[in-house]
Amino acid sequence: MKAAGGEHAKTRQPDPVDPAWAAALVAFEQHLRSERGRSPATVRAYLGDLLSLRDHARRLGRAELPALDVAALRSWLARLRTQGCAPSTLARRASAARTFSAYAYSRGLLPSDVAARIEVARRGRELPHIMSAAVAEQAFAAAAAASVAVAASDGGHGPTPQSMAVRLRDGLIVELLYASAMRVSELCGLDVGDIDAGRRLLRVIGKGDRERRVPYGIPAERALEVWLRDGRPVLRRSASGAALLLGVRGGRLDPRTARTVVHDWTKRAPGSPDLAPHGLRHSAATHMLERGADLRSIQELLGHARLSTTQLYTHVSAERLRVSYERAHPRA
Repeated sequence: MKAAGGEHAKTRQPDPVDPAWAAALVAFEQHLRSERGRSPATVRAYLGDLLSLRDHARRLGRAELPALDVAALRSWLARLRTQGCAPSTLARRASAARTFSAYAYSRGLLPSDVAARIEVARRGRELPHIMSAAVAEQAFAAAAAASVAVAASDGGHGPTPQSMAVRLRDGLIVELLYASAMRVSELCGLDVGDIDAGRRLLRVIGKGDRERRVPYGIPAERALEVWLRDGRPVLRRSASGAALLLGVRGGRLDPRTARTVVHDWTKRAPGSPDLAPHGLRHSAATHMLERGADLRSIQELLGHARLSTTQLYTHVSAERLRVSYERAHPRA
């Protein structure tokens, strides 16, 4: 045991984190969940952003929450920009700061709404790549042919029950994403009890815990029936619970696995762009729009709270616009 006055004796340093910051973040998390109805993913992202802001303010010598000012906020955003932060991430972090600043000011935790004047240059809304309806059909046909070929393999060298279950699951992932235009997080959150097989509807919990019912078509219905009969029982474990889609260890499917499945699936069709699940969702909405679906129906399918979001998200193809113009314009 070292003497109290020895050269190795250390004086305990106070926690550099201001207790007011910690208490404010706990209360703000509750505010986002209970009063604003933000999704768990948004809450996690906002809290991570604010921890980054808090640490930056501390490095600037403004460790206490009331010392946070607009100069610290601008310094934080500038630092993120120089570190290569993507424009979308930068915009979200600025939004987190504005939301927290307004909240803290309203609760008397800040002397003013210091982030009210913070703006990040708006970037043009970049639409994800999509595939045409014809290319989508080619990709589904190629996937079906591959499944038939695997199923017809010689007995001793054929696929294992687990590999076949994974193949059935992967086919269902793509069918449901395209059929329902769900977000990948919504897909992975589905439970078996969310299926209304009689009406071919799925109960989906979207952003802000908003619930909606989305339809699915006959190909997805077939894939779902086969998965529930021949695939899910193979992967199911005691920890599977009610999750509809399962990973190879029996747990609820991770969205990262679903993303890999979609990337692999899009490679099967010549001329298809490399799509993420969001691109497949966007493709489905666009194909419906091109075939005459009204924008409000698409809004409901996608789970958008505002029609303006759907107007930005679903674009009318140049070909459809040209055809409509030639049919309708008197001087076309």
